[in-house]
Amino acid sequence: MGCCSGRCTLIFLCTFQLVTALERQVFDFLGYQWAPILATFIHIVVVILGLFGTIQYRPRYVVVYAVWAAVWVTWNVFIICFYLEVGGLSKDSELLTFNLSRHHSWWREHGLGCVREEPAASLGLLDSQAPVPGHGCALEHGYVEALHSALQILVALVGFVCACYVISIFTEEEDSFDFIGGFDPFPLYHVHEKPSSLLFKQAYLPA
Repeated sequence: MGCCSGRCTLIFLCTFQLVTALERQVFDFLGYQWAPILATFIHIVVVILGLFGTIQYRPRYVVVYAVWAAVWVTWNVFIICFYLEVGGLSKDSELLTFNLSRHHSWWREHGLGCVREEPAASLGLLDSQAPVPGHGCALEHGYVEALHSALQILVALVGFVCACYVISIFTEEEDSFDFIGGFDPFPLYHVHEKPSSLLFKQAYLPA
């Protein structure tokens, strides 16, 4: 099969997802966001698996990608709720860092137009090392993170639909190949079995 529209679209989406996931991973590392780092790492691995399955006609790998796409949408919905403080969540909590650090989103201090104020020396060593949010940001960091997650949700939903379409194409091709005897281990034996037996009977017919 050539590069059909659904397969080419899925290859493009997987490539785009890899680029956006790597960009997000960099900023999560800069902000010491350990939970998003772990989730994005798994996402990158599964997207590579789905890309390989699409290129090499491996429907099982594409199925794994489709299942993960649903999980990835759920995770990003949680991230949006976290940063928009929906359902009692607080973006100032240390939930995403596993309570291992007091850092928050990298965009909280280094967003577009943000002016970072250094903490006063009289606050002590612990407080002086705590991250200080920027002021005058063009876009508050919670909305930046929410937009990142919204983009991931949109691409994942389109990827899920394309993955289901590609899986159906691969399945139809496997069924049609099996129907014409593509997986028959002895196709020639069955074809020549009847003519051989007829020749054998004709050789011993009485005169």
